Amino acid sequence: MLTIKKLTKTLGGRTLLREAEMSINWGERVALVGPNGAGKSTLFRMILDEDQPDEGTIDRDEYAITGYLAQESGEPTDETVIEIAMSITPEMTGILRTMREYESKGELTNPDFAKAQDKFTELNGYQLEPKAKKILAGLGFKQADFHKPAREYSGGWVMRAHLAQLLVMEPDLLMLDEPTNHLDLLSLLWLQRYLMNYSGAILMISHDRDFMDAMIETVIEIDPDAAKLISYTGNYSSYLDQREKRYEQNVQAYRAQRKEIERVEEFIGRFRQVSSKAAQVQSRIKQLEKLDRIEKPRAPRKPFKFTFPQPPRSNQKVIELEKVGQAYGEKRIYENLDLTVERGDRIVLVGPNGAGKSTLLKILADELPINSGERKPGYATKIGYYSQHRTEALTENNTVLEEVMGACPTLREEDARSILGTFLFRRADVEKRCGVLSGGEKSRLNLVKFLVDPPNLLLMDEPTTHLDILSIDSLVQALKGFEGTLVFISHDVHFIRTLAETTLHITRNEEDTASVLTRYTGGYDYFLEKSGLNDDRSAVTS
Repeated sequence: MLTIKKLTKTLGGRTLLREAEMSINWGERVALVGPNGAGKSTLFRMILDEDQPDEGTIDRDEYAITGYLAQESGEPTDETVIEIAMSITPEMTGILRTMREYESKGELTNPDFAKAQDKFTELNGYQLEPKAKKILAGLGFKQADFHKPAREYSGGWVMRAHLAQLLVMEPDLLMLDEPTNHLDLLSLLWLQRYLMNYSGAILMISHDRDFMDAMIETVIEIDPDAAKLISYTGNYSSYLDQREKRYEQNVQAYRAQRKEIERVEEFIGRFRQVSSKAAQVQSRIKQLEKLDRIEKPRAPRKPFKFTFPQPPRSNQKVIELEKVGQAYGEKRIYENLDLTVERGDRIVLVGPNGAGKSTLLKILADELPINSGERKPGYATKIGYYSQHRTEALTENNTVLEEVMGACPTLREEDARSILGTFLFRRADVEKRCGVLSGGEKSRLNLVKFLVDPPNLLLMDEPTTHLDILSIDSLVQALKGFEGTLVFISHDVHFIRTLAETTLHITRNEEDTASVLTRYTGGYDYFLEKSGLNDDRSAVTS
C-alpha cells in the first residue's frame, strides 16, 4: 500500500532522515515513534504529499484512499456536527449544505432541494447517517448535539467530529496524529475497541502506550542519531524489549570490532619497521581502510529518576465535602454531594466530558466557590492544584531554570536541568523567559514546580497532556514515590493503571438534574470489571 525507499530529508540544517525505508501493507497497524522533534510529523506530511523529500521516493497504491486526522483542526464553521461527520467527499459536503439551506428556509418543494435529496440517496446518505450518529455517540456526543453548529463547541469537540468523519469514510490508510489527545477516558475506550475491528491499515503517532499496546502490530522508530527508520514487529511493549536487546547486541558488536581494530593496529605498530613483515603490515592497513566501522551505540532514552522533597504529613482526613451544591447558570452539576478524601488516597476521577470531573477538582482546590454546603480541608492540608490552563503562577521575567530553582531552593542546578530536560526543556530552553513560553511549555513547567516542591494534597487535571511517553514514565515514577494524597483526572490508561487505587465514576443521574459519584475501591481494571464498561459499550455512550 505504501513504500518508502532511500528517503532523505533535511530541515533547518538538521538531517531528520537519511536513506530511510519503510512499508505499510494492507490492513497493517503501525505506530510511528521517536522523541519530540525526531521528524514524525514531517514524515506524515511527506506521506500526505504536503512536503517533499530531498531524495528518495514515496510510492502509494493508486487505488488506496488515505484519511488523515491532524492534532489540531481549523476554525469551526457553521457546519453542524452531523454534517462534518457525513462530509466524507466534497460532493457530499455540497449536498448537505444545499439540503440544510433549503430546510432552514422551509423550501422543501424547491426543485434544487429535490435534486440534492436524490443525489443524497444515490450516495447512500440515508445509510451513512445512522452510522455517523453511532460513531458520534461513541465519541461522546449526545443526540441533541448532532444538529448544532460546530462553532458552538471547543476545538477538542470539533476534533472528535472530524475523527468521526474519518471513521465514517473508512479510508484504506487511516493516519492519526495523537488521536487520543482530545478524548475523555470513556470515549478513548470506545475508539480503541472500534479501531481493533477496523478493516483498513492504520498509521498513528501516539504518546498513549496502552492504546498502542492494544492495537499495534508493528512499531517503526525514527532513530534521531542514525536518522533511520527501524521496524519492530509487535506492540509498543514488545518494541521496548526488542530495542533494549538490539542496543545490547550493538554494544557487543561495537566492542568486538574495537577489540579487533586494536589488535590489528597493535600488529601494524609492532611490525611497521620490520621489512620481512611489510606485506602483512600493508594488508592490515588496507583491511582497516576498508572496514565499515560501527559507531558507538547510544543507550535508548529512559525515564529520569529523581528524589524530590516529601510533603509535610497531613492529618488522616485530608479534605471533606458535605452536602455541596454547584451549578453553572441553569445547569446543576452537583446536589448534596458528600465526599471524603483521606491521607494516602490515590483517586482517579472518570466519566464522560461534561459530567463534572474538572468542576469537582476545582471545588476541592478552592478554585471555584461552592453554591451551597461545606468544604472542609484538614488543618494540616497543603493543597496543590495542577490545571492544564494554570499559567498565572509563573513569574514572566524569570527564566525556566530560575522558576524551578525558586520553587525549591535546596535543589541543585544540575538536578534541576536534568528534570527540565526530562520534561522536554532542552539546553537553550531553560534560559527562556516564562513570559514567552507556549501554553504547553507553561503547563509542563508548572508540573515540574509541583514535583520539586510537592503539597500533601495534589490535585491534577490531565497532567500527561503535552508530554511524550518517556516524560510520562518519569512523572509516573515521581508520583509512585509521592507520600501525600493524589486526586487526578487522566485519559492515559497506563498512567491511571499504574497510580490509581480508587476510582470515582462521575455520571449524570437518569433525570439529568445532577451528577452522581460511584466509588470503586480498586484500580482501573477493577473499575472496568465492576462497572460493566469492559463489556457494555452502550453504558459509555448513554
